[in-house]
Amino acid sequence: MSNDLNQDLNQDLVIGLDAGGTRTRAVLAAAADDGGPLLGEGAGGPGNALTVPVPRLTEHLTEAIARALPEGAHGNVVAVAGGFAGATAASPDDPGHVNARSALTAALARLGIPPGPVAVCSDIEAAFAAAPGAPADGLALVAGTGAVAMRITGRRGTATVDGDGWLLGDEGSGFWIGRAALRAGLRMADGRGPATALAAAVGRALGLPAEVLPYDTDGAWARSHRETYRRHLLPAVMADAPIRLARFAPLVAEAAEEKDAVATAILDEAADQLAYTVRALEPAPGERIVATGGLLGPEGPLTARLTARLRTLGPTLDWVADGSRGAVALARLAGGGGVR
Repeated sequence: MSNDLNQDLNQDLVIGLDAGGTRTRAVLAAAADDGGPLLGEGAGGPGNALTVPVPRLTEHLTEAIARALPEGAHGNVVAVAGGFAGATAASPDDPGHVNARSALTAALARLGIPPGPVAVCSDIEAAFAAAPGAPADGLALVAGTGAVAMRITGRRGTATVDGDGWLLGDEGSGFWIGRAALRAGLRMADGRGPATALAAAVGRALGLPAEVLPYDTDGAWARSHRETYRRHLLPAVMADAPIRLARFAPLVAEAAEEKDAVATAILDEAADQLAYTVRALEPAPGERIVATGGLLGPEGPLTARLTARLRTLGPTLDWVADGSRGAVALARLAGGGGVR
């Protein structure tokens, strides 16, 4: 560690946490919003406050914070804020909120960090606060493995659309797109759907033998060959957790870039679904929408499509990488440092 960094750590510090369904990210920053860079970061396991048991969640938080916070700086932490999947700031009695606070309090105690202000919110609320100026009011949209939109009022979620999980909702999400890719492959195989490069792409991704993959995508596929493909594909899919279907979403984006009509139609429909989700929150002209998630980044396959659809509604669309910087802003507020 350099002397300059040691000097940076000799001040009041805050920790921000972005605890999502696949990993937990912790970042360390100065308590004063001086515009400087982050001072440390670390990662741990999944942080969904509803699906990860509290003891394991405590371990994941401890791991992430320990990696972000150098030895000797523990006593300088004055506030911590965490955005957790499965939790919300709007309801402190909500099971997810209770679990997140319990695990975070235990993790801080385990690391010897002095008790101080601890703020718990949803990962969506944290992502919204990550926009420039840490806004207090507007709309947030997440489109990654899942999909959800939320109206934020006073930095708390007050209305939610979708986010209902893979079984009941998450329309337009990575899971939704990945499932659509598999459905397209099966429909090509049994004759209900048109030819598509997705049939072979998902087969390769699942490790199917080369001899059972489509010979091409022009429909020249013998019926017996189609049956063999189906017999191999279905068990491979069923052997994994349903949410893992999201891993096939990039295959759809790649096929769409190659002008595959079926893949293009899937992405268009996904963007339509996300636009419906946003529209249900009745955005006002010029209202800010803060978006995050792999589908909506600068290189996201739905960014241009969704931007075009939202243009008619009138809001502005800002993108943030994740909620960690938003959690830092909320920690500064909790510790009295404020945000710029």
